[in-house]
Amino acid sequence: MEQPDDDSGVSLSYQPKKLEPDSHKLENSDEVNDAPIEEVRLTVSIKDDPTLPCLTFRTWFLGLTACATLSFLNQFFGFRQNSLSLTSVSAQIAVLPLGKFMAAVLPKKAVRVPGTKWSFSLNPGPFNLKEHVLITIFANAGSSGVYAINIITIVMAFYHRHIHPLAALLLTLTTQMLGYGWAGIFRKFLVDSPYMWWPANLVQVSLFRALHEEEVRPKRGLTRLQFFLVVLISSFAYYVVPNYLFPSITALSFVCWIWKHSVTAQIIGSGRHGLGIGSFSLDWATVAAWNGSPLAYPGFAIINISIGFFLTLYVLIPIAYWTNAFEAKRFPIISSHVFDAKGVDYDVGLVLNETNFQFNQHGYDDYSKVHLSIFFAFAYGLSFATLAATVSHVALFHGRTMWQQTKATFRDKFDDVHTRLMKKNYDAVPQWWFYSLMLIMTGLAMVACEGFGRQLQLPYWGVLLALGLAVFFLLPIGVITATTNQQPGLNVITELIIGFMYPGRPLANVAFKTYGYISMVQAITFLSDFKLGHYMKIPPKSMFIVQLVGTVVASSVYFGTAWWLLTSVDYISDPSKLPEGSPWTCPGYDVFYNASIIWGVVGPLRMFGRLGLYAKMNYFFLIGILAPVPVWILCRMFPEKKWIRLINMPIIISGAGNMLPATSVNYICWITVGVFFNIYVYRRYKSWWARHNYILSAGLDAGVAFMAVLCYFTLQIRDINGMSWWGLDLDDHCPLAHCPTALGIQVKHCPVFR
Repeated sequence: MEQPDDDSGVSLSYQPKKLEPDSHKLENSDEVNDAPIEEVRLTVSIKDDPTLPCLTFRTWFLGLTACATLSFLNQFFGFRQNSLSLTSVSAQIAVLPLGKFMAAVLPKKAVRVPGTKWSFSLNPGPFNLKEHVLITIFANAGSSGVYAINIITIVMAFYHRHIHPLAALLLTLTTQMLGYGWAGIFRKFLVDSPYMWWPANLVQVSLFRALHEEEVRPKRGLTRLQFFLVVLISSFAYYVVPNYLFPSITALSFVCWIWKHSVTAQIIGSGRHGLGIGSFSLDWATVAAWNGSPLAYPGFAIINISIGFFLTLYVLIPIAYWTNAFEAKRFPIISSHVFDAKGVDYDVGLVLNETNFQFNQHGYDDYSKVHLSIFFAFAYGLSFATLAATVSHVALFHGRTMWQQTKATFRDKFDDVHTRLMKKNYDAVPQWWFYSLMLIMTGLAMVACEGFGRQLQLPYWGVLLALGLAVFFLLPIGVITATTNQQPGLNVITELIIGFMYPGRPLANVAFKTYGYISMVQAITFLSDFKLGHYMKIPPKSMFIVQLVGTVVASSVYFGTAWWLLTSVDYISDPSKLPEGSPWTCPGYDVFYNASIIWGVVGPLRMFGRLGLYAKMNYFFLIGILAPVPVWILCRMFPEKKWIRLINMPIIISGAGNMLPATSVNYICWITVGVFFNIYVYRRYKSWWARHNYILSAGLDAGVAFMAVLCYFTLQIRDINGMSWWGLDLDDHCPLAHCPTALGIQVKHCPVFR
């Protein structure tokens, strides 16, 4: 690494710094780099060439191919035991040589569309950066998943019922595209504003610049492209170890190895099923799983997440568990399953009327209330607090700014270098495009829910209420996401609301959740991609078209693949009936199914209401609303203490929010790597960080993705695994970590405490 910079002061946040205008002029540019966010100034170019072609034949061919391929592969692997998730980084790397090859061999002669005056060139010139960005946006649509497939899967594979294919297709398309209408309403706030900087996009920006910009190799150093290739090859070569030869290296829990017969010790030491004290991993996939690459998060967000994680996992949960709150010792300390009073998995068939697919009160009274692990119970409580704190935090800390931005929006006064360039060179997307899409998708959503014999159980007012929730929360959650890279979700609050208003109907519950939650998520995704286009100077209309077409193609391919597998693979998702060794176990859909039981079948009244065991969790709404207030008061009392403003209560409260499905070892490794690179290296070696940090993240991700694909298609798909030994298990060898510790509870493979 280089020697420490003279200025070693840390900037952990997106707080603007006053710039010396002359110090940021770039050669051959008449613009001043006055972007107020330091990470953006260090990463994003202020140069633009508006003459570069964008929506070329190469863009459409490679983009649609990447979109459809990633959609098919991700859904195909999603049903298998060893699921594989391919990211757009894979396509981003793969299409570069393909694009250059097409530029070298395709004819340049114009091709006329028969019967029209339209013509286009198969080869408008060298493969350029803007084509590459748009192809990657296509790939993003194919790699991001389709949440509505969860509904189709649990209906057909878990509840064993029929759903009309057209209703399922409309559900898939409308849930994916409704959010694009909402995004148009708020793009002035969340895209044009230079303070909404979307940290995760800087990884993509760095990689694009490394792949396309020419630079001179520094003495005794590497260009950014050379550095990326070194990281890519190293990550690719190494990942064969955790992925194939030594999977146990993904979670090393030494405490369990020392105390092999102690349930308590394994609860404390297990990185996969317990608190993870002393556990670690030597696998980048473990570091970046569920939370994403820690190198893409700003330092202040990593600190807030770390505080929340440690307070939740090492203070709140141990106290609650060992004081036996909510009879916690009857169940595993960390589990996403639902249990009956005896500590075994809940049998939903006993409380669901098979004829009308609604709640069976008599069966419930004769059986058991639903019980949760102590972590799962508090995870719901903390999610209540996170949502309330998000609204409170944004109102207190950003309310005045939003009002000023609202006035600036009407006067069109956002003015940093990137916004100036975009306004000077390109036309904005007309608002009526967004409104038309919103109206069309709302109408189709009504048809999906009210038509087809109301198979989805959700009435029209439920659709409208879900969409209203999405619009209401989009701005506060968008602000949090655009500044911290953390995205609070609406999944729990939507389940809670419809569960109280329309109880006992599992499909109505999950459909309402999907319309409310995913339309907001898709709006955030749309805005994030639009900000990437903003940074890369892509014409906004081209961005809109690519995102729209990519979403239609991806949704259709995801749906078609899922429908094919669900109707052609016998006993899919049921390991007890599948042939021995069959991979079609659908492991990723279990949590969604259990949530449909908690919120849809049993309902929140019997879980978090007066008839339930967890009514006290509702106090977390009050805690969340009040939590940002002391921080805001301290900011007003001590305005010179800039670090106080970096305390972000929604992020602290949701610090462990991705636990289930993430595990403690994921968080421990993520925090360690994030603190090292985005605090220590950022402070001490800022010039190295600015040049290499995001490239390092992209290289590690790409190497893991390519090796995972290679191993799967050459070996694992044929059930050719590594040599049989202790390290081949994808486990941390803590078999007792999931055991209860209450007296007399009998669970398979667990000792009984007397």
